[in-house]
Amino acid sequence: MAGEAELRNVRLAKLEALRQKGINPYPSASTRTHTVRDVLDGFDALVAQEEVVTIAGRVRSIRGQGKILFIDLDDGSASMQAVLRIDAGVLYISNDTEAFDLFIDTVDLGDFIEVRGTPFVTKAGQQSVDVTAWQMLTKSLLPIPDSFYGLKDEDERYRKRYLDILVNEEQKEMFLKKAKFWSVMRQFMERNGFIEVHTPTLELTTGGAEAEPFMTHHNDFDEDVFLRISVGELWQKRLMAAGFPKTYEIGRVYRNEGTSPNHLQEFTNMEFYWAYADYRDGMQLVRELYQAIAQEVFGTTVFTTRGHTFDLAAEWVEIDYVSEIKTQTGINILDTTEKEITAFLTKNNVVSEAKTFERLVDSLWKHCRKNISGPAFVIGYPDFVQPLAKRNANQEHIVEQFQVLLGGAEVGKGYSELNDPEDQRQRFERQQELRKAGDKEAMMADYDFLDMLEHGMPPTCGFGAGERLFAFLVDKPIREVQLFPFMKPKDE
Repeated sequence: MAGEAELRNVRLAKLEALRQKGINPYPSASTRTHTVRDVLDGFDALVAQEEVVTIAGRVRSIRGQGKILFIDLDDGSASMQAVLRIDAGVLYISNDTEAFDLFIDTVDLGDFIEVRGTPFVTKAGQQSVDVTAWQMLTKSLLPIPDSFYGLKDEDERYRKRYLDILVNEEQKEMFLKKAKFWSVMRQFMERNGFIEVHTPTLELTTGGAEAEPFMTHHNDFDEDVFLRISVGELWQKRLMAAGFPKTYEIGRVYRNEGTSPNHLQEFTNMEFYWAYADYRDGMQLVRELYQAIAQEVFGTTVFTTRGHTFDLAAEWVEIDYVSEIKTQTGINILDTTEKEITAFLTKNNVVSEAKTFERLVDSLWKHCRKNISGPAFVIGYPDFVQPLAKRNANQEHIVEQFQVLLGGAEVGKGYSELNDPEDQRQRFERQQELRKAGDKEAMMADYDFLDMLEHGMPPTCGFGAGERLFAFLVDKPIREVQLFPFMKPKDE
C-alpha cells in the first residue's frame, strides 16, 4: 500500500537521523535492571528507597507534547507509563547527551526503547517512571495495527500472528492458557507415575491411527520414510514389553488430510501407555485428567462449545457405539450392507467420500455423534473399526475401546491394547486389503511390531488426546489455537 510505503520512508529517515548522531538503532544488549512486572510488584518499596530502575519495552502509546510526554511501555510482563519532562535534562543512555528533542524526532509507536528513572505516582494517581535517560533498542520501520481495528482478514492474522497477538489481548491470553494446558497435563501424568519418553517422528511404516501420512526421503539410507501419524503408539508399546510400566509423550503429529474446524495436517497430541491396566482403568484416569485440566487451567468444569453445553464434573455417561447408531438411524451395523448405509447417508444429505464398508460406518457414526453433548464415553466399538484394540471376552466382534465425546465430537481415544500376535497379524492383513482397495488411511502392517508381540507385551491401556481437546474447551477451530498454522504461499 502506498500509505504504508510512505510511513516506512518517514521511519527510514528517523533511522538515518539516529545513525548520523552515532547512535546504533539496533544495539545487541539492554541495560534493563527490572521487568515492568518487577517494578509494579515492588513499587512502594522502590519509591520509598528512591531507587533508580531501567525498564524496557515496546512503545504502545505516546501522549502529550512540548515539555512533557507520557509513554506506555509493554515488555510482555506488563505495561507501565514512563514520563519524560524537558526540565529533567533527559539524556541518551549510551552517550549521556541531551535527548528530549531526539526522542520527539525519532521515536514512533512500535519502537523498542529502554528508559532509566525513579518510580513515582503522577497527580492523576498513575504508577510511572520519572525518566532521566532513554535509549533506542529497536527502531521499527512499519507501524503496528490499531489495537481497536486490529487485523480483520483471517489470512493476514495467521500470516502475521505476531501482530494478531500484539494487538489482541484475548489471543495472547488464549495462548498463555494453552501453555498451561500442556503444563497441567504433563504434571498430572508425572503425579500418576508416568515417565516422559520421546519416540521417532520418522518411520518406515506408520501406525497407531488411521490416516494418510506425509512422505519424505532419507538421503543417507536412500529410503522413503513417513512422518508419524500418532505419538509413538507402536513405539511406546515396545516400551511396555521392555518393562516400563507407565510412559507418556507429548509431541507433534502429521496427517495428510483435509482442513476443518477439528482437523489439521500438523498438531500436538499426548499419548500414554499403562501396563497391567485395561480400558476401564484408562477411562477413570482420563476422567480425572480432564477434570484437572478444567479446574486448573480454566477454573470451571462447565463449557459451551459448538452449540453444546456440558459439565465435566457431572456424570460421564456410557454410550454403546452399535446401539446408538441403531437408535438414531435404525441401522444395525453388525448386520447391514454398504447399500443400506449409502442410502441413509444420501437421504440425510451426509457428504461422504467413503469407499469401503468401514469408512461408510464411520461416516454414519459421525452423523450420529454430533447430537450428543457429553461428557460421555463411547464404548462397544466393532473390531473392524479399530485394528489395534483387544476384543471383549464376552462379545466376539466388539473391542475394548473408549472415546471421549464432548460437544458432539470425539476428543480423546483409548483402549485395551491388543497383545495377541496372531489376532494382530490377521487385523494387519485386513488393513492391507483395505489399502489395496484404495483406502489410503488404512493402517500399514508393522512386522517388527508383531515380532515384539511374539516376545510378549503385558496387558496395557493406551490413550491419546491433545490440541483438539483444547480447541473444544475454548470453543475455537483448531486452526485458531495454533500459533503458526501452515499457510499456502501468497500469490506474487
